[in-house]
Amino acid sequence: MDAYDLIVIGTGTAAQGAASRVRKAGRSVAVIDHRPFGGTCALRGCDPKKVLISGAEAVDFARRMHKRGVAGELDIDWKELIAFKRTFTDAVPRNLEESFSKQGISAYHGLARFIGSDRIAIDGHILQGNHILIASGARPVSLRFSGAEHAITSDVFMELEHLPERIVMVGGGYIASEFSHIAARAGRKVIVLQRAERMLPQFDPDLVGWLMEKFREIGVDVRTRHAVTAIERLGNEYGVHTQTPKGADRITADLVVHAAGRVPDIAELDLSAANVAVEDGRLRLNDFLQSISNPIVYAAGDSAAKGPPLTPVSSHDAKVVATNILEGNRHRPNYRGVPSVAFTLPPIAAVGLSEAAARKQARKLRVNSAKASDWYTARRVGESVYGYKTLVEEDSGRLLGAHLVGPHADEVINLFGLAIRHDLTIDDLKSTVFGYPTGASDISYML
Repeated sequence: MDAYDLIVIGTGTAAQGAASRVRKAGRSVAVIDHRPFGGTCALRGCDPKKVLISGAEAVDFARRMHKRGVAGELDIDWKELIAFKRTFTDAVPRNLEESFSKQGISAYHGLARFIGSDRIAIDGHILQGNHILIASGARPVSLRFSGAEHAITSDVFMELEHLPERIVMVGGGYIASEFSHIAARAGRKVIVLQRAERMLPQFDPDLVGWLMEKFREIGVDVRTRHAVTAIERLGNEYGVHTQTPKGADRITADLVVHAAGRVPDIAELDLSAANVAVEDGRLRLNDFLQSISNPIVYAAGDSAAKGPPLTPVSSHDAKVVATNILEGNRHRPNYRGVPSVAFTLPPIAAVGLSEAAARKQARKLRVNSAKASDWYTARRVGESVYGYKTLVEEDSGRLLGAHLVGPHADEVINLFGLAIRHDLTIDDLKSTVFGYPTGASDISYML
């Protein structure tokens, strides 16, 4: 049996950050992963997804500028785009394993399973840890209808050598929104089936409404209040059965994509053997990201599910956990002012409180909101969707929330996040001199 000061389950952003910090402090560390080393963001999530979006962005920009000084047509070569994406992902597992080796971190390949409060079994090995960090990421939520196995995951979508013509997205969150925009720019027919009242429930409903205009403009057929009840294979195509407000319906597709959300990937860890408490599929943790029932076990990132499911949150969690392991429980995660972005075209972004939450918190709230498609920032790039909503506490002048959709929203939202996290007032933002003309130079007009 091999013993370590810290055993980390997973090799993604949270796992890497915590393992490196604890190892630099002179402690012995092991990492375990049953998938290629690197985790979701680097291999199957934000990084490769953004590469695919880059191809769609180039085509979209050229089309928007058609008859505005740009001539000719651009198209996406899907196979070449996937090949380009692989230049970012293929080397990650090897490079990461080499990095672990250089740091003196032991690396194990295989499925980890608890066999005691401080012991883990993996492919015939038994490891004992003074501390154990669960950083195994998230997996697609189980779809509970007949034929669910016919729906491919987002992981598989990003490896497709050929993109079929008719695509159905099951779900209406980040994955469905972003992938439908990519596929539509590649000339595919996309139908989104969302069982809820609207898409992107994590974002402001007014701004999502403006963004839906872009979905319609690019030909994405969004059907809300459509619950998938079954998928059947019919030769080389699929029949997707739904229950709608008007009754049962059936859609024919060449590809069905599971885009119905993700949950912590902890089901196969045999947590009961380690007395690690779980409730509704989530780890029960205290404010220090520590298991409430087994004090040597911590969690971070998507496995912890304490903050927004974002890569920067995983990095933040890793720092908190590593420090608590090394110094004792003194640090709590702070998720204030963490921006969220859906990389649709154009992107939609949010930071801070929603309007509903801000109204509950602030004694006097000022809501500044407008659709700004006629502003220079949008007109310059031929973009039809641009708008904002900012939420200001009148008494203090503090920014409580910011919601953006349109060009540069994914970058400008970070400045609003800076203001919220560090208690800057709207006067601080208005007095800041930004480069002009840029997306940031619109900020003062949004306040």
